[in-house]
Amino acid sequence: MSVQVWTWILVGITFALYFGIAIWARAGSTKDFYVAGGGVSPLANGMATAADWMSAASFISMAGLISFMGYDGSVFLMGWTGGYVLLALLLAPYLRKFGKFTVPDFIGDRYYSNTARTVAVICALIVSFTYVAGQMRGVGIVFSQFLQVDITLGVVIGMAVVLVFAFLGGMKGITYTQVAQYCVLIFAFMVPAFFISMQMTGNIIPQIGMGGTVEDGTYLLEKLDTLHTQLGFNEYTDGSKSTWDVFAITLALMVGTAGLPHVIVRFFTVPKVKDARKSAGLALLFIAILYTTAPAIAVFARTNLIETVSNNPYKEVPEWFKNWENTGLIAWSDKNGDGKIQYVNGSATEGKPKYTGERGVNGERLVSNASGSENELYVDRDIMVLANPEIANLPNWVVALVAAGGLAAALSTAAGLLLVISTSISHDLIKKQIKPDISEKGELWAARISILFAIIIAGLFGIYPPGFVAAVVALAFGLAAASFFPAIILGIFDKRMNRQGAVAGMIVGITLMLIYMVVYKTGLIGVMEPRPKEEWWFGTSPEGFGTIAMVVNVVVSVIVSRMTPEPPKEVQEIVEDIRIPSGAGEASHH
Repeated sequence: MSVQVWTWILVGITFALYFGIAIWARAGSTKDFYVAGGGVSPLANGMATAADWMSAASFISMAGLISFMGYDGSVFLMGWTGGYVLLALLLAPYLRKFGKFTVPDFIGDRYYSNTARTVAVICALIVSFTYVAGQMRGVGIVFSQFLQVDITLGVVIGMAVVLVFAFLGGMKGITYTQVAQYCVLIFAFMVPAFFISMQMTGNIIPQIGMGGTVEDGTYLLEKLDTLHTQLGFNEYTDGSKSTWDVFAITLALMVGTAGLPHVIVRFFTVPKVKDARKSAGLALLFIAILYTTAPAIAVFARTNLIETVSNNPYKEVPEWFKNWENTGLIAWSDKNGDGKIQYVNGSATEGKPKYTGERGVNGERLVSNASGSENELYVDRDIMVLANPEIANLPNWVVALVAAGGLAAALSTAAGLLLVISTSISHDLIKKQIKPDISEKGELWAARISILFAIIIAGLFGIYPPGFVAAVVALAFGLAAASFFPAIILGIFDKRMNRQGAVAGMIVGITLMLIYMVVYKTGLIGVMEPRPKEEWWFGTSPEGFGTIAMVVNVVVSVIVSRMTPEPPKEVQEIVEDIRIPSGAGEASHH
């Protein structure tokens, strides 16, 4: 059967499963809708957290980033897994004990102020929308390639699917759908890795295969370094970032992970404090399976790409190359007219390749070139994982399986984020501030209507994206690190922390991060271009700037809180109480 038929079958089966679960787990109360009724087992919660967490960026983009950045890509691995350790130790158990539905809820009650709650809602919306923009783009890329439709239509189909299971089941439907999505996505990521590892190094375990030898006895990484230097790239195993920047990005990603609203809310769905700690540990285990495999996939894909394509005549390129050419995610322009593909360091096209609508002498799609560069090949980083099974010539069902996995990854995270957006609006703005006497049914409707609006906005972001998937996502972490993390940590561990300090810190932190992003990363559309990297503060990249913004936030919070009156007695008592281990001293209370 063709890839197309397999894709329809596998995507069809997995979607039928998701919809079935969504209908089975319909939410009847707001507690069901927000925190799945608080009755999810640690194992299910661990899997759901892993699926919620491993987004299109982890599944589609991360191995692609590593395969282009080499050693520099390791910051994503360290930051994104390290964040879970912080979560399990410093946040999850205490927040579960506090027993609220959302992060703005915790901040509003801990800082006894609706201003703090509103600032937190705004931060949650900024972070979630930045993040979901990347997800919808990922959905669009996968649908467009495998269903042979336009990326815009791909995004629209994705929006419709998420709407069904988020709308019906809320957190309850999403949790059990995510357990299924985790199983699909991990299977889809590992199967090609086992195949290719076996094919290239004779070792079925990709993590070991990556450090193994290839047929002629040289080490795989050594071979890749040689291929790289011959083409004028940096050695693959060498880094180009400064130690400080690597540290700053890693820390921003770690702290951002621990401050991400859609991940934190997962710990409110388990019955006991102990379960919150357990599910954080299990989630880390489930995530590590994919994260330790990604560098191996990156190495296999990169080696295969260079070997099949570089210096070979275009007429002899394999079928997959031409398929991906039609999506515009890979392009070749014959600059020296020899009919062969020259792949060397340098950019082949100015920005994304623009198709001129004509075919060249060799039947290639003619695209606009970059002048002065010898490189003739443009490869979009986001296709490395998706095209990997085709590059390695694996059976058609494996190619289709990867498509189903990519969709599971993007959809599970998008659903989790949209839920955070809707809860922030219905629970933290409407119920807690605008209309406190709203009925349970009314609040449930408000939540569903805000999900609808959120999906439409997210879809627009996916159709007009602000940069490639993983970069957009990395910025969302910087925003979470700069705004939430200090307010939560200080709220748990510093009982002198008051509302003035928290509000000042959050506003300064997120504003600083947004300004830096605009000046050095995105530029103001039509008004100014992003400033060059020579002007970065202390050599810190926009992805790593969350670390500096976070430190500024902490300093501002502490100084302001010490210069203003201390929080009321009952708030200080709550803070004392959160830190007493659950179960200790219960005898004396009753």
